[in-house]
Amino acid sequence: MTIKPKHTMYQTTVLDAEPDAVWAEVRNVLNLVKILFGDTVGNLQWVEDGTPDRVPARYEFLMLQNQGLVQQEVVGRNEVERSLTYRTVAPVLCLYDYVATYRVFPVTNDPGRSFLEYRREFMVTDDAAPEIVEALMSMMDNQISVVRDYFAAPRQ
Repeated sequence: MTIKPKHTMYQTTVLDAEPDAVWAEVRNVLNLVKILFGDTVGNLQWVEDGTPDRVPARYEFLMLQNQGLVQQEVVGRNEVERSLTYRTVAPVLCLYDYVATYRVFPVTNDPGRSFLEYRREFMVTDDAAPEIVEALMSMMDNQISVVRDYFAAPRQ
């Protein structure tokens, strides 16, 4: 029996938007997928009667670059804590057992801003190239900046 490593990422950023406004947008995980991936994904949709208000709720999208079908499921949402947890339903490319939780907090000394916490865990398949973990983490690291930039205050 081979024990495989589980990779973990913990990222945070401050957003130039109020927590309620951020949560109103990202409580629907499909909106977050659009923010994170932009026009590199297609056919982003709820499946199996999933909706933004249902838990569990499955959704899927197609990675346009390599035609990889990503199948995920919202497995938890807490409206009071402004948090959402989702996971992969099926392996995609070399990634499996992916679980992520994001949470939006108020910045107590600056009410017009939010603190975003994003935790992710995943494993990779045996046949994955050695550099894939670094590439995945680099992509995920960039995504936190994408979210921050999306919610950035307009420049005057």
